[in-house]
Amino acid sequence: MTDIAIAFDVDSIEQALKLDAALGEGPEFAKVGLQLFTAAGPAAVRALRDRGRRVFLDLKLHDIPNTVKGAAGEAAKLGAELLTVHALGGGEMIQAAVEGITRAKGSTRVVAVTLLTSHDPNALPPGYAQPFELHRVLAAQLVMAESAGAYGIVCSAADLPGIRAHHAAPFYAVTPGIRPAAGSKDDQQRVTTVSDAVRAGAGMLVLGRAITHATDPAAALAEARAELQGAVLGRA
Repeated sequence: MTDIAIAFDVDSIEQALKLDAALGEGPEFAKVGLQLFTAAGPAAVRALRDRGRRVFLDLKLHDIPNTVKGAAGEAAKLGAELLTVHALGGGEMIQAAVEGITRAKGSTRVVAVTLLTSHDPNALPPGYAQPFELHRVLAAQLVMAESAGAYGIVCSAADLPGIRAHHAAPFYAVTPGIRPAAGSKDDQQRVTTVSDAVRAGAGMLVLGRAITHATDPAAALAEARAELQGAVLGRA
C-alpha cells in the first residue's frame, strides 16, 4: 500500500479548507508543515481532521529530548497520524518523541528526516566529510531511527535503492520531492516521478505544488492517483 500526502503549504485555515474542498474527498493525507502550523497552529490540524482528512504533521522536530517528548505528545493529542523529527537529533531524541506519544496514549507514528531533498549531496556546507557517502550515511540514520522506535524515515525516493544496498531489510519511507511524470522540479534537487517512487518501494509519496498550484487540483490529483495505481499494478 502506497499513500499520497498533499503538502498544504498555505498561510491560513481558510486557505487550507479551500484547498481541501478543491481536492475533493479521498484517502490522501494533508501534510501540515511549518508554514500552515506557524500561521494557524493546532487549529489547522483540528480543522482538517474535522473535514475527515488524515493529517501528517511535518514539523521536523529537532531539540533536546525532553522538549521533543512534550511536543510529540501534543501532536499525538491532536490526532496526527505521522510526525517528523530530524534524524540528526540522534537516537535519544527520537526515542523521546516515541515515548511522548506513548505517554499521551496516542498512535502517531514517528518518521525521521534524513537529508532534505533540496540539498545537493555534492554541495553540502563545510564540515561534512568529502566525498560524502550519501547512501551509507542514510542507511546508518535509518538503523539508528528504527532502533529508537521510529516507524521509518523521510528520504528521496531516488535514494531508496542505494540505502537498500547497505540495509536490505524492509523499511517504511516517506518520499518528498515527488512529481507526476510531466511535472516541474521547482527548487528541489533530487526529485522522482510517482511511478519511479512506487517502483522503488516508497510507502508515502508527498506531492506539493504539482497538485496545489495546478489549475484544477482535483484533476491533477486524479492523474497522480492513476499513475500510482498503474505503477502498483505493474509492480505486482
